[in-house]
Amino acid sequence: MPLDARIEAVTERIRARSRDSRSRYTDRMAALAEAGPRRAHLACGNQAHAYAAMGEDKAALAEGRAPNLGIVTAYNDMLSAHQPFERFPDIIRDAARAAGATAQVAGGVPAMCDGVTQGQPGMELSLFSRDVIALAAGVALSHNTFDAAVYLGVCDKIVPGLIIAAASFGHIPSVFLPAGPMTSGLTNDEKARVRQQFAAGEIGRDKLMEAEMASYHGPGTCTFYGTANTNQMLMEFMGLHLPGASFVNPNTPLRDALTTAGAQRALAITALGNEFTPVSDVLDEKAFVNGIVGLMATGGSTNLVLHLPAMARAAGVILDTEDFDEISGAVPLMAKVYPNGLADVNHFHAAGGLGYMIGELLDSGLLHPDTKTVAGEGLARYTEEPVLQDGTLAWRKGSGETLNDKVLRPVSDPFQATGGLKDLQGNLGRGVMKVSAVKPERHVIEAKARIFHDQVDVKKAFQAGEFTEDTVVVVRFQGPKANGMPELHSLTPVLAVLQDRGLKVALVTDGRMSGASGKVPACIHVCPEAANGGPIARLRDGDVVRVDATAGTLEAVGVDLSSRPLAEADLTANQFGLGRDLFEVFRQTAGDASAGAGVVV
Repeated sequence: MPLDARIEAVTERIRARSRDSRSRYTDRMAALAEAGPRRAHLACGNQAHAYAAMGEDKAALAEGRAPNLGIVTAYNDMLSAHQPFERFPDIIRDAARAAGATAQVAGGVPAMCDGVTQGQPGMELSLFSRDVIALAAGVALSHNTFDAAVYLGVCDKIVPGLIIAAASFGHIPSVFLPAGPMTSGLTNDEKARVRQQFAAGEIGRDKLMEAEMASYHGPGTCTFYGTANTNQMLMEFMGLHLPGASFVNPNTPLRDALTTAGAQRALAITALGNEFTPVSDVLDEKAFVNGIVGLMATGGSTNLVLHLPAMARAAGVILDTEDFDEISGAVPLMAKVYPNGLADVNHFHAAGGLGYMIGELLDSGLLHPDTKTVAGEGLARYTEEPVLQDGTLAWRKGSGETLNDKVLRPVSDPFQATGGLKDLQGNLGRGVMKVSAVKPERHVIEAKARIFHDQVDVKKAFQAGEFTEDTVVVVRFQGPKANGMPELHSLTPVLAVLQDRGLKVALVTDGRMSGASGKVPACIHVCPEAANGGPIARLRDGDVVRVDATAGTLEAVGVDLSSRPLAEADLTANQFGLGRDLFEVFRQTAGDASAGAGVVV
């Protein structure tokens, strides 16, 4: 099937936009790769420090003839998704020794749990943790003793941060090793129902706690299709996982076999072998377009509209919000996974999962088939599924058909004709809206605005019964320069209650929503942000705001915003406490949300 003309046009536009930056990047990576394995250039004293604690592997490291694998790990047991990584270094070392090679933990990177910090001051560090992770991984690999790297990370900012680091060290191969989702617990729709009951004052905290603990109950990624699981999808669509690796549960024989195989594959594609595949060759324009296609086909997290441009910039590729909008218009929504449906990622995987989707999209010309991947040339390998046959890992052809059409459908019969992401522009600036979970009758909301500078004040107004008519809730001074751009996911139950009471409501913010946000229309990432002089800072209570996902507009109706002064907010409370004072330089230097809100890229 020839490539769809719309996908080709977007790719060519990205390629033209990125020509200079991508050329500079690939030239730098080629020069680094040409220098060869770096251990040969280290002095004996440098090497002795690097190998001092390596026991039985010392001799192999000193000889320098076999590849040395660097492990960058985001392990901690604060994140259920990352707790399984505790075992991975031993598995990887054993795999390396079996291949006549070596492996070392190069370093760890921080990994915060957004589920713990939602609605809390710590969430103001969350977005910037992506850049800290990139920096920490850069420090880990700066020892310059590694022929390839494997990255252990799953959740929200962790994978984007690791990708930025991997691109910076793009002259060596990189393989990402996931931990997999936790087994299914309390259904996601039941969890959402209990949260709304609590927000409405119908149940107490004891019942809420009981439901939450039944939802998040064991090791592995949270099972809804939020940012963490969207990251895992991206790694497969972009060719950085082994085929079918994303959604295999932790601590199972198949999961361990995939971890072993991932380490072995990283060793096989170093410059010391015959299949040299530096990650700079994998992370090209086509790979990022394939990732955006996957984002739209699965109805993935809006956080990736923020992260993908930052990830791409690290590889010299310049993405724009219009790319997401146009690809969304070309790619159908093939999956219904919570919050877009009732199923979780385990149900999605059982129904055929990513292998089925990739096969369908390839057959329909909606994916670039000729990308480089860590598994080899071309994306076709990613239509296969891993299995254990007599204890040995193998890949077999996928089912080729959906096994549950309530969860997963073919391109010819999708849940929606488009991917459900819209680029909104107008006199209030530019933002994005995820509409895949929003009913069509709510795609256009026009109502009086209520202006807030803190999500806590929205909740107070709700509890005081102040929302009695159709309302566009505007929460501003939530961008990266203002307070680090925290997610405002804790507003979802409140706004959903108002919507269920029959009111037309929408959210407009220069902040973020979580990958768990769903049925309430929300125009997010509005830029320029209020703290950077954006027109959203000129809005007043009572102004009529039109949020139109059909026409792609975001407008203050009948208002001359240019004649008004900019509102100011007291942001001093966001500058200190729980580490926030350490991030002042990040707030000062962060880029626009439309470019990824990056600090290091």
